[in-house]
Amino acid sequence: MDIIISCGQRRLRCGALELPVRIGKAGFIDGAQGREGDSQTPLGTYKLRWGFYRADRLPAPRSQLTFRAIEPDDGWCDESGHPAYNRFVKLPCDARHETLWREDGAYDVVLVISHNDSPPAAGLGSAVFIHAAQFDDRQTLGCIALSPDDIAALLPQLYAGQNVQITA
Repeated sequence: MDIIISCGQRRLRCGALELPVRIGKAGFIDGAQGREGDSQTPLGTYKLRWGFYRADRLPAPRSQLTFRAIEPDDGWCDESGHPAYNRFVKLPCDARHETLWREDGAYDVVLVISHNDSPPAAGLGSAVFIHAAQFDDRQTLGCIALSPDDIAALLPQLYAGQNVQITA
């Protein structure tokens, strides 16, 4: 069963679930046209890889998808020319990166998709995840975000290799 995300409708469908989502604050763009830092959600079909979660805040997710507990020294490289671009890294890291251990709750649950990862193309975009929405009304910097309750409802439907279709 595919995960289908309609950016125009701001909805995610997976089986019988239909859930509201937040997308990039600058809208969406064809995945091949997106660029690092453009704040647009890349359209395309991706594979679900694995997940991260904050074990100090949540129990291990009940899912067929493999999850790893986030640690305070976990990060994701977003420096376009670096060999670790669009990859998980341990901090400190000499390259520009995102810290996965966040206080705002956005990365309490993170689903990693195959956007620009096999191999990563410099500048095409990094750290495009499906993750928990922040508690205010802000859109993302290009990711897909769901309320914490909605992401919890989605977890039992997930497995590695599942198609994630992000459409206009």
